[in-house]
Amino acid sequence: MRPTPKARFAIKSWDESTVVEGDEGAKLTRARVVKTLTGDIEGESRVEYVMTYPADGTAAFVGLERVVARIGGRSGTFVLQRTGTYENGVATESYSVVPDSGTGELVGLRGEGSTAVGHGMEHPFELRTWHQST
Repeated sequence: MRPTPKARFAIKSWDESTVVEGDEGAKLTRARVVKTLTGDIEGESRVEYVMTYPADGTAAFVGLERVVARIGGRSGTFVLQRTGTYENGVATESYSVVPDSGTGELVGLRGEGSTAVGHGMEHPFELRTWHQST
């Protein structure tokens, strides 16, 4: 196992719907996203995002992501909390493992990370400052 588990994720499906459409083009949406992870973290995840799109074309979002994965020979689940923005074609976000969300052999998992990515098929994912108490 690497000190910082590194993986890539690919979006398998993205189902987004408008919750509220406001004045002047602003709106609030909800997206259900399924991802696959490959690399030091192998598995699949499901994310629920809530996003706001002001009229200027930017966005802000928050999400909770349940990950079913294998990390360094250990299997289980954990939940990530994600927050970010979208501007000029780049989504910038930070994420962290929700404390006490690890199950199975991933009980005690901790970690955080961040990304800044444009549109594409695969994106980097890593858990920096990660550790697991047993």
